[in-house]
Amino acid sequence: MKAAVVTFPGSNCDRDLAVAFEKAGWDVTRVWHKDSTLPEGVDVVGIPGGFSFGDYLRCGAIAAQSPIGAAVKAHAARGGYVLGVCNGFQVLTEMQLLPGALMRNARLKFVCRMQGLRVATADSAFTAGYAKGQAITVPIAHHDGNYTIDAEGLARLQGEDRVAFTYDGNPNGSMADIAGVLSENRRVLGMMPHPERVVDPVQGGTDGAALFTALLGGLTLA
Repeated sequence: MKAAVVTFPGSNCDRDLAVAFEKAGWDVTRVWHKDSTLPEGVDVVGIPGGFSFGDYLRCGAIAAQSPIGAAVKAHAARGGYVLGVCNGFQVLTEMQLLPGALMRNARLKFVCRMQGLRVATADSAFTAGYAKGQAITVPIAHHDGNYTIDAEGLARLQGEDRVAFTYDGNPNGSMADIAGVLSENRRVLGMMPHPERVVDPVQGGTDGAALFTALLGGLTLA
C-alpha cells in the first residue's frame, strides 16, 4: 500500500510522519507542495505537523492553496484516505475537507506535553486498531488547537459518530474535548495530537503505532 507525505515550507514533522508510515509497512513517497499531482496509485495522503508558511494569515490557510492542494482534494473526493496531524488538521479544515476550525488555545499559550486521549470511535480505518473508550497517551505541541464548530455541526459530528479522539483533561479549550474528527465518509481524519511521535519504544511510547498499522491492514483487506 502506498502513502504520500506532503511537505510545505515550515513543515517540521514530515519526516516523522513518513517514518511512522514506513515502520508500519507502507511504501512512502515524499511530495513537495508545489507538485500538482500525487504519485500514481497512492492510497493515503499524510499532511504533517509544523508551521506551514509560518502560520501567516490563519494556520494552514496558505498551505491549503498550494498546487498540491487541488490534488489532495481530488484524492479525497474519489474516496482516497487522508490523515492530517496538527498543522495538517488545520490545513484540512482550510481545504474544507473537515468541518470546524482550529482557534488559538484558550489560555493563549503554546502547549507541548504528553497528553491523555480517549478513543471516541473504533469505527474507522484509522481507529480500528483501538477499542472504543480506550485510553492512550500521545504528544501534543500546538498554539492553535482549540477546535471550534457551531452547535449544529457539533451535534452532527456526535450524532454520526465522527469524533475520533477526545482529550482527557482539555489542554486548549476545544469544544466537547475534541482532539480529532472524521469526514462524512470516514476516510479523512484530522487530529491535533501527534501519533507519529509514539510509534517506537525509543520515543517513550507506542500508542500511535496502531493507527498506522490498522490503516494498512484495513486498506489491504478492502
